[in-house]
Amino acid sequence: MKRSEINAVMKRMEALVDRCGFVLPPFFYWTAEDWKNRGGEYDEIRDNMLGWDVTDYGSGNWSRRGMALMTIRNGSQKNPGKYPKTYCEKLALTIEGQEYPNHFHWVKMEDIINRGGGILEVGLFNVTGDNRPADSDVTVISDGRSWRLPAGQLIPLEPGQSLTMLPKTFHFMRVRPGSGEVLLGEVSMVNDDLNDNFFLDAKTRFSPIEEDEAPYHLLCNEYPAACR
Repeated sequence: MKRSEINAVMKRMEALVDRCGFVLPPFFYWTAEDWKNRGGEYDEIRDNMLGWDVTDYGSGNWSRRGMALMTIRNGSQKNPGKYPKTYCEKLALTIEGQEYPNHFHWVKMEDIINRGGGILEVGLFNVTGDNRPADSDVTVISDGRSWRLPAGQLIPLEPGQSLTMLPKTFHFMRVRPGSGEVLLGEVSMVNDDLNDNFFLDAKTRFSPIEEDEAPYHLLCNEYPAACR
């Protein structure tokens, strides 16, 4: 992705967050220059990848296949002694015409929440023994209700509604055409984007960046080491 595209996506998501009435922690607004002066007291942000995450999954087309996420809080699967939080919270921007690639998590269970905007549509699949989407009915858990649906049938989530994703359940998401962009929320077990994702066909989790302008904010995988 070009840095200019990442910057534009960040500004678009900031505007949506503002419209939906969310107030973010201060570190979301730090610049690259601010990060040069942050010491080890902020290692939780660095080590657990809090902050901005904009990716096109190597597709070369963020508006068709991509996501912009804000990780607000997170613990550590690898180092729970140092970072004992057992939970994670995120926001994400999803736009019309864009699909979040089909994937599952080995460990993490999560609730996906429509925090505002249009209508989010989610498809679920069980996982076969060779980690492919199964053609069997899936269990849907949404806001206290549980029922069964055919594999891949789109489940609409209007603002305020949520859906629970169990581990090893393939899921993909998109915005219902004509309904407008969605501010998606996530409340989950600890998130580990380096080890706990299995994507069906995404090329990479973190996109290579073409530096055509200065960063608006650093991404969560770009923080410099703590100043001493």
